[in-house]
Amino acid sequence: MAAGNEYSNRAAHAMTLNDDMVREYLQENGDFLQRNPDMLDHLHIAHASGSAVSLVEKQVSILRERNIDMRHRLKALTTNARENDKLYEETRKLVLTLLEADSTDALYEAFMSAMRDGFNVDYASMILFGEPVEGETCRTEAPDSAKREIGALLKSRKPVCGVLRKEELAYLFPNAGEVGSAALMPLANGEDQGLIAVGSADANRYTSNTGTLFLTHIADVIVRLLPRLR
Repeated sequence: MAAGNEYSNRAAHAMTLNDDMVREYLQENGDFLQRNPDMLDHLHIAHASGSAVSLVEKQVSILRERNIDMRHRLKALTTNARENDKLYEETRKLVLTLLEADSTDALYEAFMSAMRDGFNVDYASMILFGEPVEGETCRTEAPDSAKREIGALLKSRKPVCGVLRKEELAYLFPNAGEVGSAALMPLANGEDQGLIAVGSADANRYTSNTGTLFLTHIADVIVRLLPRLR
């Protein structure tokens, strides 16, 4: 009789358990499966294929997926770090060359050569605003003309990246091939002095999320050199 009552009590107690109670118990006893490792073989989770896998197999699968994800993230971080190191080194070399320039033509040639040979960009442009000087190779445009053609890009005096209008790209990169995207940095120090720009045939190369730190740094150096050279 006592055995029957004990069975009834256990059955009644078991029927009162629910998911929330089990969850709460496991949360409060995180070492339950460690103390009862045999339970791992009795816990199964439905697989996407329809078959059931043990909890151990499921945990191994999750850990494997997390491991793969972490490897991909680490690879992306490593790639970005290498690219930033290269950008830093090329920027450093360009700044030193710019500081040695003794004319606007030398400044222009230093920038264009670095973009072509060091930074490996598809298209590059440096445009100064003012009156053209006979014999200079650096492109010089009247400020009114620039405002008329690309005024919207210069208005904020901040970097602009992305897919630009066909007319804007034609102004920035005349006689260039098919330009898909571009990054532009105004040369401004109190007043608009010009701009530098880089372009790519790839429409996704320069987007609104593209970092412009190095282009901005180069522009800052050029802006401070122009008054002396002009």
